[in-house]
Amino acid sequence: VQGGTAERLFRNYFNTTHHIAEAPTGDLYFNDTWESKNFSQRKHYKGAYNPDIQSYNIKTKTYKQHTDYNGKDFWTTIDSKGAVYFVSDEANEEYNLYTFLNGKKTQLTKFESSIKRPFVSANGNKVVFEKDYQLYLYDVATRNTEKINLSTTRNQVLSKAVEFDVRNNISYFDASPDGKKLAFVSRGEIFISDADGKFVKKVSKGGARAMEVKWMADNRTLLFSQTFNGYQNWFSMNGDGNGDIKQLTSDSANNRDLHFNKNRSLAVYLSGRNEVRLLDMKTQKSRTIVTDELWAIQNSAPSFSPNDEYVLFTAFRNFEQDIMIHHIKDNKTINLTNTGVTEAAPAWSPDGKYIYFTSARTKPSYPSGMSNAHIYRMALSSYDEPYRLDKFDELFSTPTVKPEPAETTPSKTVPGKDTLKTAPKPQAKPAATITIDLANIMDRVELIGPSGGGQFGTEVLAKGDKTYIYYSSNHEGTGGIYRTVIEPFEARKTEKIGPGGGYVIGEGGGKYFMLTGGGINKYNLESNKLDKIEIGYKFTRNLNEEFTQMFYETWAGLEENFYDEKFHGLDWGKMRTTYAKYLPYVNNRSDLRILLNDMLGELNSSHMGFNSSGAEERKQLNYVSNETGILFQEDAPYKVMRIVAKSNAALTGQKVQAGDVLIKVDGTDVDPAIDRDFYFSRPSLEQEMTLTFMRNGKTFDMRIHPQSAGRLRNNLYDEWIAENKARVDKQGNNRIAYSHMKNMGSGELEVFMLDMVQQENNKDAIILDLRYNTGGNVHDDVLKFLSQRPYLQWKYRGGKLSPQSNFGPAAKPIVLLINEQSLSDAEMTAAGFKQLKLGKVIGTETYRWIIFTSGKGLVDGSSYRLPSWGTYTLAGGNLEKDGVTPDIFVKNTFTDRLE
Repeated sequence: VQGGTAERLFRNYFNTTHHIAEAPTGDLYFNDTWESKNFSQRKHYKGAYNPDIQSYNIKTKTYKQHTDYNGKDFWTTIDSKGAVYFVSDEANEEYNLYTFLNGKKTQLTKFESSIKRPFVSANGNKVVFEKDYQLYLYDVATRNTEKINLSTTRNQVLSKAVEFDVRNNISYFDASPDGKKLAFVSRGEIFISDADGKFVKKVSKGGARAMEVKWMADNRTLLFSQTFNGYQNWFSMNGDGNGDIKQLTSDSANNRDLHFNKNRSLAVYLSGRNEVRLLDMKTQKSRTIVTDELWAIQNSAPSFSPNDEYVLFTAFRNFEQDIMIHHIKDNKTINLTNTGVTEAAPAWSPDGKYIYFTSARTKPSYPSGMSNAHIYRMALSSYDEPYRLDKFDELFSTPTVKPEPAETTPSKTVPGKDTLKTAPKPQAKPAATITIDLANIMDRVELIGPSGGGQFGTEVLAKGDKTYIYYSSNHEGTGGIYRTVIEPFEARKTEKIGPGGGYVIGEGGGKYFMLTGGGINKYNLESNKLDKIEIGYKFTRNLNEEFTQMFYETWAGLEENFYDEKFHGLDWGKMRTTYAKYLPYVNNRSDLRILLNDMLGELNSSHMGFNSSGAEERKQLNYVSNETGILFQEDAPYKVMRIVAKSNAALTGQKVQAGDVLIKVDGTDVDPAIDRDFYFSRPSLEQEMTLTFMRNGKTFDMRIHPQSAGRLRNNLYDEWIAENKARVDKQGNNRIAYSHMKNMGSGELEVFMLDMVQQENNKDAIILDLRYNTGGNVHDDVLKFLSQRPYLQWKYRGGKLSPQSNFGPAAKPIVLLINEQSLSDAEMTAAGFKQLKLGKVIGTETYRWIIFTSGKGLVDGSSYRLPSWGTYTLAGGNLEKDGVTPDIFVKNTFTDRLE
């Protein structure tokens, strides 16, 4: 091995070969699918993108596929005599060791738990592999397996205390009713401070994760949520941190989004996927008042009406939220909106007359999200505006004379008695009377606030005659927190409060507070000013406890939200027990990633994964590749082969040509024996570089703006697309429109639409290429466009007849190209294309990688994906299990891509 610049063996953008093992014959054994490269932890996969054992000989150009099992064959290792070993799940859907005997696939082990990454000794006597996170040695001659007993010293780093600070890291807060104290959450811990943030104390105990905290009416007791067996449940404790914690619920469901009624005697919250519950603060007992399709994620928070008679919440109908009210005493629920689009984040006005909410009004929020939504209000009855003449008449009204107070005898202080008991009690403000007229209620919806940009997150406050509506908005170009002020006889005013997105408003003792950007602020309602409360307090956490808590919370999140209630036939509860037993041996964050991803892989599900990073594993050194768009020859790594189209090297004015030899990079002579990439690896992307070349014995410099490796990959992908289009134009005599979508995101949707705008009118047929498409959520937009057909003609006098609609692709022949790597929303598009009978589908069966997904964050910023929404054909077929079968089978093979 002499080093130098690596030589690429298999050209073509989509030849993603990996797990390469070389046989003595020179045959290179490999896999080339994501199921072996990226998702080896995913078990039980069956489908067109399964990994097979393949080989190719560079010298003889001989290709061979050695296995054709529909499951997973991968992780090849070869001894010096040419004996091949690999793993397969063919026997029992667990990875076991296999070999080839006389060319036949032969099972060597029969374990009930999977092995990982086998490696054979050079002499072929032993094969070492991992099983159950331990090392095992397989004897080839005896076919016996023994555990390798290792004795190592372990540094118990996770049990050490790690220091954190609450400063700018507060995720939730509440002000006490008297306005003197704050309770807040930072990194899953609960803290108490005075209203100025000067005196802080951590009051939570143990390794559970707290998320919400509320003050109860006595100004002394906290109601809060924290994890129990991975699920958020309700607890109470003394605000000073003394005494024991009392557990109020012990549900195998996440309890969340709690709001109090006016006097904090009753709380409403959501539980699990389908329950709205009330919690009586006196008895500390909860009861279910509504069972409906609520979902356990992406909810709007429930709340009370101003007179505490109703509960306001949202429920899902056809994937969209409707605003519901439930009369507590009558136990009656009313759907106020009942539309086909989402009305989210409802908030009742303090006077009881209106409900404010966020909506896009005419566009469903699924599948592409609720973009450009605005704030609206719904009048619960028909209300007239106040009259100016009434106010004028008040100027001349006779003032009411108040009676003189009766004489009182001065009170005497009696020892042992509380003199405050004789003080007059303040009169409570009468509760708002709520009138609900359901007739034509949607006709009484009006826009509040900006009509541009997008708004979300509705809160409503009132003081005097003024009503304040709070929301986040980007209508001025960047995200910020805003309010719209409504006052009789005054024009509505929209005012910016500050930068940011999410926020929480709290009130106590007539004082207002706002959480934004991880910090709590005092908020002056009249002046609309925020005054940052500088809260700094250092505390410690045990990462061992934190990792354990994250493990159980991740398991619980999947238990509650996984799209298939049968968990693909897996005993998900058993998996928790199986993998939890390894938690005591987790020694770093990498171990936790492996453990959790292995557990998630048991579900045989797409769109799955646990992601985590921490300060303790951050690298001090970081390098990136400064790419130029110049490709060099494989056998002469400093001689230019060609320029990649659309790259920076292809821009006007660059003068490098094929055959030029690179001799200097930024003035440094290159050494042909050194890897060329060495000269282009820097701590960051340079703004400019100077490359010196030699041509015909003469040197010249070329300045270039380097580009990222990702952008170069995109340039190479674009070249592949351009080659396809040129082939279609040539073989189709320029009569066929061709468009390739790399994914189903909004950017590629625009590419598709631009392709159609430029080509559809002038072509007789269409090819839509979704091969290698990595998904997104614009299937509906694509299918709507392709479904258009002409229905009228029109013309200007003397002009030519033109069709309406302008584009009518459905009237022309259309074919859709798919392959085994077409996944997610590409599969939705292909299934819809077939169902709508828009044309023929050509290629291979799709990946079987389609569940719509969301995600949840964990206490340290880690996250896990939640495949929560299954996709099914009209006949009931599960696309995740079945994929989409082409009408005409055509497979592009490994060797096809080499040619």
